[in-house]
Amino acid sequence: MWRKVNSYIRAHRLISPGDTVIVAVSGGADSVALLDVLAGLRSSKLRLIVAHLNHCLRGSESDADEAFVRKLAGGYGVCFVTKAVDVLALSRESKMSLEEAGRVARYRFLKELAINCNARSVAVAHHADDQAETVLMRLIRGAGGSGLRAMTSTTAGLIIRPLLSVTRREIESYLDKKGLGYRTDSSNADLNFLRNRIRHELIPFLRGYNPAITERLATTAVALSEDEKILEAVTATAFANHALVGSGEVSISVAGADMEPRGIRIRMYRQALQQLKGDLSTISAVHLNDVDLLLLSRKPSGKVNLSRGITVMRRYEKLVFSSENYTPPEQYELHVEGPGSYAIPCGGSFTVEFAQAPGTWENISAHVVYLDMDTVPFPWQIRTFRPGDAFSPLGMAGSKKVKNLFIDRKVPLLSRRRIPLFFSGDTLFWVGGVMPSASGRITADTTSVLKLEIVDSTA
Repeated sequence: MWRKVNSYIRAHRLISPGDTVIVAVSGGADSVALLDVLAGLRSSKLRLIVAHLNHCLRGSESDADEAFVRKLAGGYGVCFVTKAVDVLALSRESKMSLEEAGRVARYRFLKELAINCNARSVAVAHHADDQAETVLMRLIRGAGGSGLRAMTSTTAGLIIRPLLSVTRREIESYLDKKGLGYRTDSSNADLNFLRNRIRHELIPFLRGYNPAITERLATTAVALSEDEKILEAVTATAFANHALVGSGEVSISVAGADMEPRGIRIRMYRQALQQLKGDLSTISAVHLNDVDLLLLSRKPSGKVNLSRGITVMRRYEKLVFSSENYTPPEQYELHVEGPGSYAIPCGGSFTVEFAQAPGTWENISAHVVYLDMDTVPFPWQIRTFRPGDAFSPLGMAGSKKVKNLFIDRKVPLLSRRRIPLFFSGDTLFWVGGVMPSASGRITADTTSVLKLEIVDSTA
């Protein structure tokens, strides 16, 4: 199995020598195997950081999982970072299912850790059986090609899935041969969760029709993924030709979209909503069909209410996607002469103070950055995002537009102008809470350190 996974990593260029990689480890068989495989890539000289999220759902069992992973990381001599999140409370507050709340909490933690540790990637332990289960789950719930392609080897240039080519059976055999122990999550047997019913009931039933059903479904997902890349490119061209992203809204030309095939139109609506709200949660095929009927209507005006305050209005030759909850933040520019506490006009505040460089960079909030005062001298300017803003992201070569950073990080359009940008002269040194610049980084030659922290941001 090790050779198979290693070949998959090379074929998909998931890892480069010297990379810092966050390894998501729950303590289960899949993630234990993932850590062992990556630790075995000694020639790549990877810097591995084991990350474990305690969901606080199973009491002492959750705590025992955390203790197991801590000991496991110590055995490999790699850094261990953990965080506890009350997923049940998050589920209730955000009106999400437990599964969705857990997923949101995990990826929020992993992405924040990747930023703080300047990691190139976050490795998760999804495998071929997970892929098959995801295809069936989305088929049952209703999905098009983009949904049925399920998981890919990489997501958003950050999440990597090195085990996607191997099955659960191969993983358990690998662990057995190496004598590696792992934890078993009792909730994986709970048939109240759809994924568990698919795993324990539907897939065994389908094996009666095709013993290799897992492999066939995974192969289908790969084929759909390749087709999806072509469709995404076509959609991107159509969106560039017919759509305009403004402040708090996205408009699409009715005449231009009408010339496109229906499949491309539906994808354009999805992209508009993705730009506007950052994700497609709560958006169904029924919603998208209603939007398409609005565009094709002979009436020059009309309105479709989607979920959570998102509306689509027909304004003669334009289809306008907007949020009823959106209040455009005012443009502002603050001048900061030195350390202190400062209010952010659109909400929240930030503090600047002299400090010592931290002993470890592993568990620092994304809303905190440490700076070399001599390389980003006062006075500073703090302002909202403007078209054309660009910077040199820490850990990346070259320059990047802030707009593209927001797109890569899936920052909703409604939030982008609420994120403060920090400048020293003309140098953008921090996209607040999102990404620091190479400018201002702490080095061995640093003599004066500043700690900059955003507090109670509304972004």
